[in-house]
Amino acid sequence: MDNGRSGSNDGVAASGGAAEVPDAEIAAICGHYGNDRHRMLDILLDIQDRYRCIAPSTMDKVAARTGLTRIEVEGVASFYSFLSLTPKGRITIRLCDDIVDRFSGLAEVVAVFEEVLGIAVGETSADGSFSLEYTPCIGMCDQAPAAMVNDVVLTRLTPETARSIAEALKAGQMPEHLVSDRFQELTPLERANHMVDNNIRHAGEVLLGPVPEDAGLANAAGMTPAQIITAIEESGLRGCGGAGFTTGRKWRFAAAERAEKHYVLCNADEGEPGTFKDRVLLTERPHLLIEGMTIAARAVGAREGILYLRGEYVYLRELLEQVLEERRRRGLLGESILGLKGFDFDIRLQLGAGAYVCGEEGALISSCEGLPGEPKTRPPFPVNRGYLGYPTVVNNVETFCHAARILDRGAQWFHAMGTDGSHGTKLFSICGDCLNPGIYELPYGHSVWEILDMVGGQDAAAVQIGGPSGTMVARDGFGGKLTFDDLATGGAIIIFNGERNILEIVEYYMSFFVHESCGYCTPCRVGNVFLQKAIGKFRKGLANPEDIDYLKDLSATIIETSRCGLGMTSPNPILSTLQNFPLVYSAVSKPSKDGIRDTFDIQSAIDSARKIAKRRSYIFDRDFTQ
Repeated sequence: MDNGRSGSNDGVAASGGAAEVPDAEIAAICGHYGNDRHRMLDILLDIQDRYRCIAPSTMDKVAARTGLTRIEVEGVASFYSFLSLTPKGRITIRLCDDIVDRFSGLAEVVAVFEEVLGIAVGETSADGSFSLEYTPCIGMCDQAPAAMVNDVVLTRLTPETARSIAEALKAGQMPEHLVSDRFQELTPLERANHMVDNNIRHAGEVLLGPVPEDAGLANAAGMTPAQIITAIEESGLRGCGGAGFTTGRKWRFAAAERAEKHYVLCNADEGEPGTFKDRVLLTERPHLLIEGMTIAARAVGAREGILYLRGEYVYLRELLEQVLEERRRRGLLGESILGLKGFDFDIRLQLGAGAYVCGEEGALISSCEGLPGEPKTRPPFPVNRGYLGYPTVVNNVETFCHAARILDRGAQWFHAMGTDGSHGTKLFSICGDCLNPGIYELPYGHSVWEILDMVGGQDAAAVQIGGPSGTMVARDGFGGKLTFDDLATGGAIIIFNGERNILEIVEYYMSFFVHESCGYCTPCRVGNVFLQKAIGKFRKGLANPEDIDYLKDLSATIIETSRCGLGMTSPNPILSTLQNFPLVYSAVSKPSKDGIRDTFDIQSAIDSARKIAKRRSYIFDRDFTQ
């Protein structure tokens, strides 16, 4: 669990500067991954863990070993937020800066860490011991405020616990001993459960109730690939990540492609603020997930798979590796699965490194290929040419788990649950201003009001459905149903009471999208910055009614011209609140007067001219005297 981060300098100068990494060390790390350029992210993560940064000379050596240019290596190293070109502290504390954490007392927790460690957020201590920084949502919104201390997750922080943590670390205590003084004796599952409470509030009959071991895989072994795909199609299963594409059709498209290889990839990179359902399945149902991936592999003819685990869930890595190895020993992964000749399939774990955009399947594939996590141009689609150019099925954790249960109980069993067009159950990650945050497995079709009654959130004034890229619903919309055809969601439901500032929430979400844009296309990279600044004007009372039209027009441009789903949905916090909370915007807008727009700050505008001309204006300088 240490990964070299919390021990000695390991080749990094005590002053905090990057030291030369020995050639032999680089050779060993690259050699461990076969000097494969497609494993570049793994190589750089190992170097980051051991040496706390990716130094220029290190990039040169890695490039030479993998047959790439220095620029190509640096492109990967500079893309992911968990990789750094400058040295980080031996202990890096990443404080979750999600809006739910902010509303749960994050500022007071941060103040304590800064006081005890003697550094501000964004700084590294002079002796290289500590780095303190913010990070976007780490999937712990049901137990905020939360933080990552190297690979250790700490939840439900208070000023008091923050002080004891910081003082213990300063005294030399290892991060894992903050969890348990016998941490090394615990199993990987026990370690995970000591760090994070899975908060299962309602277990449904599909995923979180009793699940027989590998019953779906056993049934799939006696079926043809076409029969497996037909069963998934007849069940009505749709992708559970938010887009809702029909799972059986995706598998059929991939299976129909004639190619030397096919791949199955699991998207376990749930980075949408407010979403944490896959975290629970990865902990509670890892075998069911791998079973579902194995069934998909039989259906499409894949021999290799990748489980892409978001970097914030690194605390689950040992558990998942243990599960993979156990299934290999039991003949459930590897060659001749269940004794069937030709049924060969194995999975490798790919750890992410802090990039929200990698939740988009094209960007995820790029990341698995050792590239910056930039979305791919469509067409072709992944089912035609995906990972390394081969047909690839990409589904998320919940979808694969559902597939395994469908092969166990049958398509009609699953189809009978939920509503027309939205079949089966759904895991809802519920957090915010409610009494009982956590995971609820429910059939599709419940109204927002019914959800609020279950979780103790009856005083809600606004509910964010589907995370920032979803819809902000007002009280008059709480009768809406949680289905693909009404209020669609990948699972996130965030509750806000009447004390919360809607525009503050919107501004935070826009800052999140600005931070997480891959920067490939101008509309997303630049347009979201303009949207964020415009919302800032509304919060300051400097907007006029015309600015509402500006928000709508710019949002439409970003949606229509962006390359991937991030840009296509990033304006949603603004558009949904403009529609459902119009009075919030009109209340802080003022009409233009005297021909001068209130959004035009004349003092700021003339400041640069004043400096160039070395003169002041007797018209606009209020304190000007001749």
